[in-house]
Amino acid sequence: MSDFDPGRRRFLGHLGLAGLGALGASSFLSACASSASGPTTGNGSGAVTIQSNLSSPQAKAAMEKLIANFNAQGKGTASLNTIASETFRTQLPTYLTSANPPDLYTWYAGSVANDYASKSLLLDVSDVWKSLGDYPQSLRTLSTDASGKQIFVPMNNYWWGFFYRKSNFAKWGVQEPKTWTEFLALCETLKGKGVPPIGIGLGDTPWVASAWFDYLNIRINGAPFHRELLAGKQRFDDPKVKAVFTRWREALPYFDPKGKAYPFQEATTALLAGKTGMFLIGTFFADAAPKDALGDLDFFRFPIIDPAVPLAEEAPTDGFFASAKTANPTGTKALLTYLSGVEAQEAYVKASSGIVLPANPKAKASDSPLVVKGKAMLDEAKELTQFFNRDSSDALQPTADTALTKFIDKPDQIDAILREWQAGAEKVFKG
Repeated sequence: MSDFDPGRRRFLGHLGLAGLGALGASSFLSACASSASGPTTGNGSGAVTIQSNLSSPQAKAAMEKLIANFNAQGKGTASLNTIASETFRTQLPTYLTSANPPDLYTWYAGSVANDYASKSLLLDVSDVWKSLGDYPQSLRTLSTDASGKQIFVPMNNYWWGFFYRKSNFAKWGVQEPKTWTEFLALCETLKGKGVPPIGIGLGDTPWVASAWFDYLNIRINGAPFHRELLAGKQRFDDPKVKAVFTRWREALPYFDPKGKAYPFQEATTALLAGKTGMFLIGTFFADAAPKDALGDLDFFRFPIIDPAVPLAEEAPTDGFFASAKTANPTGTKALLTYLSGVEAQEAYVKASSGIVLPANPKAKASDSPLVVKGKAMLDEAKELTQFFNRDSSDALQPTADTALTKFIDKPDQIDAILREWQAGAEKVFKG
């Protein structure tokens, strides 16, 4: 379900909304609130308004289909308001703290949801979870706040990996690497053929670099250390963290130099056009890929660096949470119950790119080779992480954006960069 607008022009156009300022944001939220208080259902409650960040064409169409199906059942009324993801991200705190907020939100589980719950901004949806007995305990735990209440309903999860076009790898005569040594050798081969080996998109989406940090850290230091670091229990200037950048520096010569200037959407375009060899990204990028290209896509897991470190993978979980101030908690929970079901989750998979894994264990995922391979990779992992800001906080993400982009530009300054990162993190953790 994670989604980012597929075109740079549209992406930047939507970002203009984030710069409206207090007055513009207030007017925008008033418009959302008015739609939430629109037509009434049979029990006199207002229609449930969903604020969605799923703005790529396929994901948006899939959500529209789900809402139409729900409305057709006659159990309530819902309306969908779709916002570009980066605008959604910056406006989410304002949505939740406004006087008349939207009822329901597409977003993700983890520390961000828990932080909103700790401020009494999220609806207790433990009632919904009473009907989700088939869901695994891991998802229930992920959806539970510090007080023991469920505040999130999962819809699906997905994986990250090095994506590439099978036809291009065949043309270049190369194969998937399994170890870091093999990965660097692959990069050297592609570079020798005149192909920038590694795509990256940092222009307006610097958070993409966090995937590299996450994976190198969990491959070298393990998932428990990674979580502790992101929770403020370890230091970013620790020698263990410096070791992450020592390895990363080995790969820097193989990054597409143009990738610093444009966002990940254009990095996706470059990959599909064969202008780069591979791209570390989440499956959400495929929502913007042409349907005829999906069958040519493949991926490999982030290479193993230390076989003694338990295998971990990034598997962000997406779904819904609701405003504690919803005027229609009954209708909101009814919609959440529908969205957690097999019918809705299979419909979403079918209508979107299909490269996601439904949260409901009885719902069928796509049987495409790509999805089967992704599920097997996650099943094999000993531990699952979410993503930098999901395992830490949205407040800590800018510290990562600053540190990681500076490292890519000036790797010789890593000691100073890590000291600055630790100082910035301390400000976040101390509030």
